[in-house]
Amino acid sequence: MSKPTFYAYAVKQRDKGQKDIWTRIGAAFTHKKGDGLTIELDALPVDGKIVLMPPKDEAEAGER
Repeated sequence: MSKPTFYAYAVKQRDKGQKDIWTRIGAAFTHKKGDGLTIELDALPVDGKIVLMPPKDEAEAGER
């Protein structure tokens, strides 16, 4: 399996001054032929908001 182009996150906004809660719910992969992405989700957000972010290297991954 190839590395995903993006990870899919459900982002829950919290009160002012508090960090939002990011939960990884899937990944998106670039099509081998032509434009487009395939998105594979393991869950759906309650509020309907999905954010796609590129994968970070392991040193950056601990920052989220």
